Parts: sequence; C-alpha cells; structure tokens
Amino acid sequence: MKILYADLYFFWNLLADYLLCLAAGRLCALRLRRGRYALAALFGASYALALLFPLPPALTAPPARLGAGLLMGLIAFGGEERPLSCVLTLLGVSAAFGGALYALSELGGDGLRLSFRLLLAAFLVIYGLLKLFSRLRCRLRGSPRAAVRLRFLAREVSFSALVDSGNAARDPATGLALLIASPAALAPLFGALAPLLEELPPVELLEALSRDALCKGKLRLVPFRSLGGGGLLPVFRPEALWVDGKRREDLLVALSREARGEGFDAIL
Repeated sequence: MKILYADLYFFWNLLADYLLCLAAGRLCALRLRRGRYALAALFGASYALALLFPLPPALTAPPARLGAGLLMGLIAFGGEERPLSCVLTLLGVSAAFGGALYALSELGGDGLRLSFRLLLAAFLVIYGLLKLFSRLRCRLRGSPRAAVRLRFLAREVSFSALVDSGNAARDPATGLALLIASPAALAPLFGALAPLLEELPPVELLEALSRDALCKGKLRLVPFRSLGGGGLLPVFRPEALWVDGKRREDLLVALSREARGEGFDAIL
C-alpha cells in the first residue's frame, strides 16, 4: 500500500511551483518578483493538495486544472507589461519540467516516486536548457542590455542597463525620457552620501541631498505611474551620458530601488 504524506506533497509542489515561476521569470528577462512567485506557488500547491480529496468533477476536470495553471500564472505575472506571454511561458516551462521529471524517474527505475533529489535534478536539467535557449535567443535577436557611462558631480560611473521597450517613463516638464537607475549603479557618484540612496524615501532623500553644497539645486522629483502603482522619483540631468559609446543628450537619470535585476542595474 502506497502512503502519501500530505505535508510533504504540499511542500514538493510549493517548491516546484516557485522554481517554475522563477525559471519563467528569468526566461522572460523580468525583474524577479519573488514575493508574487511565492504567492503563486502557494496557490498552486494548495490546489494540488485539494485534488487529493473528493471534489466535484467540475473542479478536477482538465479545463479546471488548466484554469488553475492560468490563475497561478496571473498571480505571478499579472503585473508585467506582457502578462499573457509570461503566463504561456510558465505553462511551457511546466510542461518541459514535467517531461524532464518523468524521464529522470524512468531512467532511475523508480516509476514516478517523488524525492528531493529527483525534483532538484529535473529542475536543474530544464533550467539549464532554458538558460541555454535564452542565451541563444539573445544572440540571435541582439542583447537586451546596453553599456551606460555617465558623469555627474564631476564623477563618472559605468553600469549595464536593460533595454526595455515598455519603459515609457518621461519627465513631464521637459518631455525627456528617463534612464531609471538603481542606488547601486549611482552610489559612486554621491560619495559619502551614497547610503542615503538606499535608506531614505524620495522626498526625504531630496531634502537631505539638497543640504549638500554639490547637490543643491541639481535634483528634483517627478511623478510616475506603473502597473504596480505610482509615486515620485528623484531625477537629475547628467553632465554627460553615453549609451553603448554614443553620447546622449535626450535622457535624464531617475533613481529607483526597483531598477535592478540579474545582469543589469538600470532600465533604459
């Protein structure tokens, strides 16, 4: 008689769903939102656990299972610029993961017996293949990254920016586009004041920087709106700015803690 422990079953599904959301997010070159991925995984694991108990056929039929997968994807990626594409990527990754899990279990001669080693091995296999595919796609389509160098307060800094066609942020006063950079990218420009970039909210940060003789009058706040809400961004005009070696006069620089991800410290 085969015994299935509900707590372990829930944990394996929770871990697997989180890793699948993480893999899909990386494949779509998103800024990873781990809290949303954990919430999506919690929903997916809860639904999987519920399937162990007697339920109305309408909740266990293939359309209901597909609907649960779509809902999990929307929880994870509903706030992205192209949520449908991300959800479909998640479903594709899930199918590939399930195939890898089945193949590894058959090679091991264990049927579909679930274990941590098998789960981890299946994820590493499919994640490695997806990462290879993503790199090949980037080479064929051109890298979505740009090398940025900028000068401000007589200091220079260089970093990598994600080229995001969905970034429509602009300064309402001048109409200029915004290069949104993280505190880590801009820290060398501000010297001893750099820790304030991470610690203070925008209004308090502007007040603190305005008390410095070098920064006074060189930064201001601009409003912004996104799918996740709105707020204010500290903005300044750089003394000079280059993108992939080309001088740009049409960009202002904004500071945001959200503008950082794997392989980039700003969004262009």
